[in-house]
Amino acid sequence: MGRSLRPGSPLAPRWYARLALAAGAAAVLVLLLSAGLTSIALVAVGLAGLAATAAGAWWALAHRALPRALGLALAVAAPLVVVALYVLSGMLWVVVASLALGALAVSSGWAALAADTGRTGATARPAAAPKRPFLIMNPRSGGGKVGRFHLVEKAQALGADIVLLDAAHPVDVADLARRAADEGADLLGVAGGDGTQALVAGVAAERGLPFLVISAGTRNHFAMDLGLDRDDPARCLEALTDGVELRIDLGFVNDQPFVNNASFGAYAAVVQHPAYRGDKARTTLKVLPDLLTHHTGPRLTVRTQDAVIERPQAVLVSNNPYRIGDAAGLGRRERLDSGALGVLGVTVDNAAQAAGMLRGRHGPGLTSLTAAEVVVDADTPTLHVGVDGEALTLPSPVRCRVAPGALRVRLPRHRPGTRGGKPRMDWGRIRRLALTGRRRHGRRS
Repeated sequence: MGRSLRPGSPLAPRWYARLALAAGAAAVLVLLLSAGLTSIALVAVGLAGLAATAAGAWWALAHRALPRALGLALAVAAPLVVVALYVLSGMLWVVVASLALGALAVSSGWAALAADTGRTGATARPAAAPKRPFLIMNPRSGGGKVGRFHLVEKAQALGADIVLLDAAHPVDVADLARRAADEGADLLGVAGGDGTQALVAGVAAERGLPFLVISAGTRNHFAMDLGLDRDDPARCLEALTDGVELRIDLGFVNDQPFVNNASFGAYAAVVQHPAYRGDKARTTLKVLPDLLTHHTGPRLTVRTQDAVIERPQAVLVSNNPYRIGDAAGLGRRERLDSGALGVLGVTVDNAAQAAGMLRGRHGPGLTSLTAAEVVVDADTPTLHVGVDGEALTLPSPVRCRVAPGALRVRLPRHRPGTRGGKPRMDWGRIRRLALTGRRRHGRRS
């Protein structure tokens, strides 16, 4: 019988890596053999189109009236012109075939790396079922997921005490959680957005209680990085009967906890605008130009132990670093227990720098750091801060820190996204896997 090539098979990393290298080589050969020296021009035209699109998008965001219209026209026209040139040269099929082979190379490379290492991060430990779980649910979150998935009835059937939030009568959710803990709750949980998750997570960490995340929000970034099912929040309730526990980090901006990130500068100023909730797109287009061109907004200075970022237009401080090295990493964190904050600073003063942002972490307008503590200062007495999507105004300077292993997260044993995160692309490692089948710890396949 032949040996298996399932993802868990020892042969899988080697053969996925070989497929990645073969597809990558084929993508280059298709260009060279079909187009010859013309292939260089094809690549150059494509790169120029990408740069023009990025520059046009920046011009549209940073200006108003006619300049905005011209920037938008450039952003739309540039890719159309590139496609038209490919068609006129008779090389469109060559480009499409090469791109398809390139996509196969990248996806096979990710498969090789994932099969070789699996998902990184904290180790899950078996956990006993709670006796007095207390859950806060927001029936309006996620377009009504609480009602649509019958979360109240299902949680009550598992012995949970439920409090439903009422928009007409706002309450302090952190105070609710503390009172529940005082009355004997042995688990705290939230079905709602990341902002509410963070506030209750802070209380859980403060009291040393396990915290249950129910993915009933709109975007559920925290749930995504925990591997939870964002399409069926009811599956999160399995943690009440068949759960495991992780120790992960918790971020703080001054004394305010956050599970995802705290943003400063352009985005934080936009979400503070009174009209933002009613019309996000129009408000963003109205406010951004003055922020991006430094005509309004505070002058920020970001300091870590090892670096200083001067006058960034936007700063994102995250609870563990986001991946920015490839498109698949955008918005994802490889782990939540590294004991470090991620820091992204964006400084874009012209269209050329906007085009340079296509280089990712190597772009001239992007600064990427990790630190245990970050201080964001300004030339104003207060700073607008977006904390897990919630708008706050805090006295400057603002101190961000990470509390390693502070949060005990209770999760269902089986989570669809546990192995779903793509590892960072590393072609050198893919080549080694293809040639030797050698795993990370030196064992041969």
